[in-house]
Amino acid sequence: MTSLMISAGNFLFRYRNQVFPLIIIALFLSAPPAKEIAGSAALENAANIAGWLIAGLGLLFRATVIGYAYIHRGGLNKKVYAKNLVTEGMFSICRNPLYVGNVLIYTAVFLLHGNPVVMTAGILLFCFMYQCIVYAEEAFLEGKFGEGYKAYCADVPRWIPRFGKFSQATHGMAFNVKRVVAKDYSTASATLITLLLAQIYQHAVGPGGSDIRHLLTLAVLIALTGLATALVSRLKKRGIFNENNTA
Repeated sequence: MTSLMISAGNFLFRYRNQVFPLIIIALFLSAPPAKEIAGSAALENAANIAGWLIAGLGLLFRATVIGYAYIHRGGLNKKVYAKNLVTEGMFSICRNPLYVGNVLIYTAVFLLHGNPVVMTAGILLFCFMYQCIVYAEEAFLEGKFGEGYKAYCADVPRWIPRFGKFSQATHGMAFNVKRVVAKDYSTASATLITLLLAQIYQHAVGPGGSDIRHLLTLAVLIALTGLATALVSRLKKRGIFNENNTA
């Protein structure tokens, strides 16, 4: 079973930018979004609020990771790769802190759909897919770093962060805001746009009709997010967020 998950993880690592959005779209289209959960509009509204809060928590978690110690998760030639074994910062309280942030974000996306079946299927599926990716990365890292990586695994949990050791993990480290902006602005933008699109879908397709003014507001927010993303991208190309830029 583990070997199959490793194979699936290598595939998902290579094609996740194509596969993950398609899965979200397929699940969203598989059933109409709910305006009530278990017959309660209040419960559905609570799920929406929880979704936005969890997404914010996921982005904050990612920002904390990147701000203290960045690790390149893109691999090499779209394959799992690591030049060094990063164990400092947030990586000393959890082995996969960036993926923890990602799972929180995907959880938020499905909470905004509102349909209990879609929510459950989506959250469980993305948890499973990230577990496969983690297994693939662990197999690579153990093969490359051997006993050093095994000792790291024995000391640091795979998924559940040891928040009690946060101060110790970041002691003497400076939080780099520029690195957070440069490395994660696209993730923040994609998350916000996805959540706004989910809200548009919910209001446009869900039972009970749609509020045109609300839909227009959401569309304006998407446009503003796109403009802000383009601005940050332009500033990044000009070197504004270079870590050695003190201006």
